[in-house]
Amino acid sequence: MSGEADEIRGSSETIRDGGDGIRGTALGSAPVPLSVLDLVTVGAGHTASGAVRTAVELARTAERRGFHRYWVAEHHSMPGVASSSPAVLLAHLAAHTDRIRLGSGGVMLPNHAPLVIAEQFGTLEAMAPGRIDLGLGRAPGTDGATAAALRRGSHHEGADEFPQQLAELTRFLDDSFPDGHRYAGIHAVPGPVQATSPGGVQSAHRPPLWLLGSSGFSARLAGSLGLPFAFAHHFSAAHTLPALDLYRASFRPSEVLAEPYALIGVAALAAEEESEARRQVMTGALSMLRLRTGRAGLIPTPEEAEAYPFQEAERHFVDSWLGNVVHGTPDAVRQGLDDLAKRTGADELMITANAHGGAARLRSYELIAEAYGLPG
Repeated sequence: MSGEADEIRGSSETIRDGGDGIRGTALGSAPVPLSVLDLVTVGAGHTASGAVRTAVELARTAERRGFHRYWVAEHHSMPGVASSSPAVLLAHLAAHTDRIRLGSGGVMLPNHAPLVIAEQFGTLEAMAPGRIDLGLGRAPGTDGATAAALRRGSHHEGADEFPQQLAELTRFLDDSFPDGHRYAGIHAVPGPVQATSPGGVQSAHRPPLWLLGSSGFSARLAGSLGLPFAFAHHFSAAHTLPALDLYRASFRPSEVLAEPYALIGVAALAAEEESEARRQVMTGALSMLRLRTGRAGLIPTPEEAEAYPFQEAERHFVDSWLGNVVHGTPDAVRQGLDDLAKRTGADELMITANAHGGAARLRSYELIAEAYGLPG
């Protein structure tokens, strides 16, 4: 891993402290910057088109209320999640927002040729200069059969080759393959090569890289590279503290960051009444239960979740799952987020609100913003 790490560190020359787009500012009474992770969920009785319209409304709401960034995550073969193409969604969202950072949380790098990702995010950077984040994961974001379908043909690399893929992607983003390398004459466009071409005025800036993880591998790699790290607390809460400790212990200052910067994804939903919040989060819990037992589908309605005949083992799973979902009244959610930030030392909280309908999710973000006295 050390060879790839040195290669990545050596080629990251365009992002420096003070203007990196990584660190946000805590607004209102929030303990840390707050951001949004949107899975662009599709509820029963709703369409993917409606989910995308909700995503636009949510991104604009997040921008208006002072959330630092808005990310979408790559998933495949899941009827209830319409975020299989992050770059396409981000291009659409860029056209409907002005200031908020937009990014992937993340792109699953083993599913793609690194050159393709460099081209896609170079294009996004051209569309929304200085607002794009490139978060990368090493898992496929789906089951094994779907992963095989995504990688058919000559591209068979998987999670084990992630450091090498990351090094290659970084070289494409920075246009920095050394002379003699087989890719030295290949350029990701839009990209830095346009600044060095005759008459070129293209900015050499490129989106900052983030590593995502739900265990220790990416935590250690992000630390060794001096990159920002995003941990999936919302579905791997038992590993949050060990992963953050490993990231901080492994951290080596780089031209990207002088100190560690870690955000955590957290599931949270607020409603005016605690009972309504519980009713809404049960739809996400039932959806996750079905996904984990091979029955992935659309996000069920609150009525369906209320009527579902949970078996004992299923009830245990749901109760355990909901134990890591911050939900309730706005004050209760604020207290839960404050406690989580204090307990983990996270530099940023990225909130995901999974529920059947867009209205409940939108209202939740508004209530959380109001609870913290955010602008807008």
